[in-house]
This record gives sequence, C-alpha cells and structure tokens, in this order.
Amino acid sequence: MDETLSAGNTAWVLTSAALVLFMTPGLAIFYGGMVRAKGVLNMLMMVFLSISIVTIIWVTFGFSLVFGSDTGVGLIGGLDYFGLNDAVGETVGEEGSAIPLLAFVMFQLTFGIITAALVAGAAADRVRIAAWVVFIALWTVAVYIPIAHWAFAFDDGDGGWIGDRLGALDFAGGTAVEINSGFSALALAIVIGRRLGWRKDPMRPHNLPLVILGAGMLWFGWFGFNAGSALAANQLAATAMINTQIATATAALAWVIIERLRDGKPTTLGVASGAIAGAVAITPSCGYVSPMGAMLIGLAAGAICAVAVEFKFRLGYDDSLDVLGVHGIGGLVGMIGIGFLATTAVNVDGANGLFFGGGVDLLGKQVVASVATMVYAFGVTWVLATVVDKVMGMRISKDEEQAGIDISEHAESAYDFVGASAGLFAGVGHNVNSDIGGLHRPRYEDRAGRHEDRAGRHGDRAGHHEEEEGKDPRT
Repeated sequence: MDETLSAGNTAWVLTSAALVLFMTPGLAIFYGGMVRAKGVLNMLMMVFLSISIVTIIWVTFGFSLVFGSDTGVGLIGGLDYFGLNDAVGETVGEEGSAIPLLAFVMFQLTFGIITAALVAGAAADRVRIAAWVVFIALWTVAVYIPIAHWAFAFDDGDGGWIGDRLGALDFAGGTAVEINSGFSALALAIVIGRRLGWRKDPMRPHNLPLVILGAGMLWFGWFGFNAGSALAANQLAATAMINTQIATATAALAWVIIERLRDGKPTTLGVASGAIAGAVAITPSCGYVSPMGAMLIGLAAGAICAVAVEFKFRLGYDDSLDVLGVHGIGGLVGMIGIGFLATTAVNVDGANGLFFGGGVDLLGKQVVASVATMVYAFGVTWVLATVVDKVMGMRISKDEEQAGIDISEHAESAYDFVGASAGLFAGVGHNVNSDIGGLHRPRYEDRAGRHEDRAGRHGDRAGHHEEEEGKDPRT
C-alpha cells in the first residue's frame, strides 16, 4: 500500500461518496411521492437521468474545469485532468493522511449529480424528457461547474474566487449546491410557466409514505454529504455529523410548529420538508459552528422555509416542489448564519462570526458569495432554459399534460389499477387526449391541497386561487 495514503480516510471518503449517491434515489422517491400519480415516473426519470448525464460530463472534462489549475481570475479551472488524464495513482492531501485522487473525483461527482437532480423539482408534470436532457447537460456545464470551482477549488489563494480568494466559508455546498439549485429552479419555473390548473385544481402529493421514505433516505445520506466533506475520519467529520443531526431534527420540529400555528394541524409533508430544510441550512455551516449553533440554524431554517414556500402563490411562479423555498432559502439561512455563528473553536481554518468577536467582515463575505451565486445561477439558467425552449420546445402540449406526462412521454404508468383501467396505463394504443373515467384529471400533488377542508383552502400550499378561464399557463 502507498505509505502516503490513509486507509481510514480513504474508507470514509469512499463510504461518503456512496452515501451521497444514495441521496439521489432518495430524492427521486421524495419528489415522486410529492407529484401527482400521473407524473411520478417522469419525475423519477428526470432525477435518474441526471446521474447519467452529470457522470459523463464530470469524468470527461467537468472535474478538470472545477479542480484543475485556475485560469487566472478564480472563475474556472483548466483541462489538467481532461478525461481524468493521469488521475489513476495520484493522491490528494498531506502525506500520511492522503486519499486517492479518484476517491475525491467520485465524492465530488455525487455533489454535481444531486444538484442537477434537485432542479427537476421545479418542472414537475410539464417538461419534455428530451428537452430536460439537453437542458440539464448545458446547465451542468454553464452553471454548476463554474460555481463549484468558485466555492470548492483551493490552491493557496489561486483557486476559486469565493472560497480561496474572497475567503467566504462554505463547508459542503451552500452556494454550489443549495443556493444554486434553488435559484436555478426559480428561473426554470418562470420560463416553462405554470402547470395547467395551478391555483385552481388540488395538486396534492399522491403518496405521502413515499415522501417520508425519501426524506429518511436523504437524511441518512446527508451524513456522507456533510461529514464526508472533511475528507478525513477525524474530529471535524464528527462535528459535521452531529451538527447535521441536530439541525435536521430541530428544523423538522420548527416547521411543524409553524404549521400548527398557521394551519391548525401539523402534517407529515411538513415534518419531511422541515427536515430537508434543516439539512440544507447546515450544509455550508456544519464544519464551522458549534452544536448549539447548529440548533439555532436548524430552528431558523425550519421556521423561515415554512413561511418561504408560501410566497410562490403571492408572486405567481409555479416552483412545483418548492426547490427555491427549501433549498434556495435554506442555503441562504446557512450561509448567512455562518457570518453570525462561526467559531474557530470548531475549525481553526475557519473564522469567527459576529457573535464570537469576528465583527462584520465574515458576514459581509458570506453575503457577497450568496448574492453572487443567486444572480449567476438565476441569470444563466434563465438564458439556457429560454434558448432550449425556443429551439426544441420544453413543454408538453396541454392535451398531453391533462392526460398525464407519464403516458405522453413514456407510454407507461406507475400504477396498474386492475379492473378499473386494464390496459389504460399500459401505454400501447393509449389516446393521450382521453379522460376515461376521470382517471387523468389532476387530483394530487403539492402541499396545501391537503388542507382544502380548512378555511376553503384548495391545491398547492396556499389553497384555492381561481385563474381566468383559458389563461395561458405560461403567464
């Protein structure tokens, strides 16, 4: 064995890579339960295709553009590792604690995969699968890879501009993963427009047990996501792990308390969403704050995100599965929270936040990094989605959407209702314009439709908001 390698560190990073990859099927289950029955397979496929697309891009040139030698201004790396050239046999880290470079390649690949998959939540029920493949490939190259370089590439001050030059702190992806996916999802939702019947028809989650199962899989995998970012089996990894548990659990409770005060009853969808919000917020901060700091971040994330998901109804954008409200806003809570709660008692390579005598310097850096990520992610994603929409059309037709995207795009259905619709969902010879027995009418999905018997609320989170007859869903 190479004496420069640490067997323990290598084993932990490899295990963490597997845990983070496991999060993507977990996300598919989580998202799949939240959509309507007629769109669940399409959502699963959008998430799973992200694994294939990002993997090919990453090993070909993506890893190199993120972690290759910076081109000079902190914006993008070079092609040092094109095709993983010479990566076999190389190590990363100090002698005695190093890990194989390919273990690091694999670990970072899983971050790119789940970030791309997260964006799918904004496009439920209405995007052509071919257009999704083209869009997410372009998005990975033009949006994820540059931001990942900004945040993750360190080279003694000559790496990415956010982490290595500005000095903003982001332990495991508050910028590149969370804020990026949230504001990219917002741009995509605006370009493709609202679902048919949004604010009018109930769009409830079709399978809440799946949502809870998916959230549990994500929670489990998040230990690899955050603690694995220490790149070693050490005290910092242990701190990141316990902080992840604390913030996730606290946020789940905070969310359902907000629901109880606002809606009268806590919900299973709420506890699952709160857990994810807490895990999101602690992602950038888990290696820089104390356990009590993690609890404060979880409390803030659960409460703030529970309120933030309602704003789409006031502002009129159909972010179907609340990627912005949970990941975008949760990521901001975590990044800004570092500016207040970070302490060098946890990580000597970090900095002290405002509450630990560090002044406003770190807080200012966190704000700059967050705003830059928001603006870049939203702007470039909007351009990419607009171009793909103009060139090949991103959205399915109204008839196809009404019948169900699983049938129109994949000629199959997740559920075969024996005796009620024999052959109807098999896809063979099915007329997508039909509405036999009402089986294709929108009945499920999104959050607040579960409360339609309270105060007259219907569909999505905020309830029943009538739209004008025949109104274009894009407007």
